[in-house]
Amino acid sequence: QVQLVESGGGLVQPGGSLKLSCAASGSIFSIHDMDWYRQAPGNQRELVAGITSGGFTNYADSVKGRFTISRDNTKRTVYLQMNSLKPEDTAFYYCKVEAVLTSRAIVVSWGQGTQVTVSS
Repeated sequence: QVQLVESGGGLVQPGGSLKLSCAASGSIFSIHDMDWYRQAPGNQRELVAGITSGGFTNYADSVKGRFTISRDNTKRTVYLQMNSLKPEDTAFYYCKVEAVLTSRAIVVSWGQGTQVTVSS
């Protein structure tokens, strides 16, 4: 199976920056899409950004120009650089990874989540 370990969340003032990381491990043959989602209290989980194995990216309109998703395939890690943070970015952030296992099974795994709080 796939284990995901997230890090990088915390408390930051409006206008500040944070960088989230999500490292995948396990019986992985290859990794396809890697995504970041977020969920604020009372809201549904929403896609923030995604990146394909080929490096193509997509972003929610609310974060375009402020957030950057990237990946390091050698480290099996996806990153989310968040700049110009706003209070409305406050949420639990989760990574999601679609991976092909050494058994050739395809699995979708979620990280445990990391809290991002933007407040003065």
